[in-house]
Amino acid sequence: MTRLFLHTRVALAIGLAAATLAMPVHAAPRAVEVDRIVAVVNSEVITSLQLRARIEQAKRQLARQGVELPPDNVLERQLLERLIVERAQVQLAQETSLRVDDATLERAIERIAANNKLSVEQLREALEKDGVAWGRFRDEIRTEILLTRLREREVDSRVVVTDAEIDNFIANNPDAFSGQEFAVAHILLRTPEGASPQQIEAVARRAEQVMSRLRSGEDFARVAAEVSDAPDGLQGGSLGWRPLDRLPALFADAVRRMQPGETSPVLRSAAGLHIVRLVERRGGGAEAVQRLEQTRARHILIKTSEVLSDADAEARLLAIRERVVNGADFGELAKASSADLSAAKGGDLGWLNPGDTVPEFERAMNALQAGEVSPPVRSPFGWHLVQVMERRVQDVTDERKRAAARQALRERKAEQAYEDWVRQLRDSTYVDYRLERE
Repeated sequence: MTRLFLHTRVALAIGLAAATLAMPVHAAPRAVEVDRIVAVVNSEVITSLQLRARIEQAKRQLARQGVELPPDNVLERQLLERLIVERAQVQLAQETSLRVDDATLERAIERIAANNKLSVEQLREALEKDGVAWGRFRDEIRTEILLTRLREREVDSRVVVTDAEIDNFIANNPDAFSGQEFAVAHILLRTPEGASPQQIEAVARRAEQVMSRLRSGEDFARVAAEVSDAPDGLQGGSLGWRPLDRLPALFADAVRRMQPGETSPVLRSAAGLHIVRLVERRGGGAEAVQRLEQTRARHILIKTSEVLSDADAEARLLAIRERVVNGADFGELAKASSADLSAAKGGDLGWLNPGDTVPEFERAMNALQAGEVSPPVRSPFGWHLVQVMERRVQDVTDERKRAAARQALRERKAEQAYEDWVRQLRDSTYVDYRLERE
């Protein structure tokens, strides 16, 4: 971690909790369902009850979003494939000793409850009232954290953005900083790693069939939920509101030439074939001079591992903090103890703008006065002690452009790298489908 403006994608399944709480389920009693194996993933099985639970969860979410449900057999096939990919990632994490301890899980659940303005006990009661078993919910949150950490380790941590790439981005994307935002939806038809010409042709035929359905007036969200191989397919393919610089380059190039309601031609990337719909656009106008309060901070980072738990890392930082409070030099302790590249500079991160750091770090930093040291703070990178050195107000228009360009390029590279990584993992995973067997 060269600087802490490296973003995190930790969602902690807040959307899952919100969807569950917003859509009460009052199902009539039904006969006990007989469980059976629907797929084997390497040496593990996926059962019909596990698949059924995921289907019911997806149906609640689609209903909440107002997306028309695809046919049951299509939804079943889509969600089984997602369970297979998820199981392959969990297996890789476990094989490489990646774990989520109970303390981390409890903190995540507390944040989910707080975001829903509930206590943990109230969250549990609401979920169980709506038919969601507390144990299953905890398992899903643990898996979500595990997969996020796996992605950070295998993909995000390896993404590098050079100054030359930033210069080129700024020169070739003059509208990226206009303040204009775009609501975009997409459909992905994935091609296998090393696909043969016949496989590519088959996917191209599927893409033309999808385009024909869209030209005939079928609802884009419904078609996306039915056919898209992207993780957001069941959300109608929606990417939400994004500025151009936060869209994949392939999408941004298409969208900037489109009007709301228009659909792109079939686009090709390494992941497969894409169809993009511009739903709406907003904002824009003259670029304003930006004067922001900057904070100069330093930190000590302790990373967790299979041999160092969250509790041990936190305890180590508490001991270091006690030494600082009693007069020890923060910079010298950072040089001796920090696992960050900034250790050589005494943990100094330089001048930070709002949004440059991950939210957990920024909240702790903003609560400090100059000279104060935070309690241990958990972020996706590990555990930190944070000290604010000084603050100032600065004209950062050009600096913010470069920071925004770096972040946009990181997101684009990370997203593409993640798609490639998932495709390679899926193609190397042994899968025995048994869904259609008696």
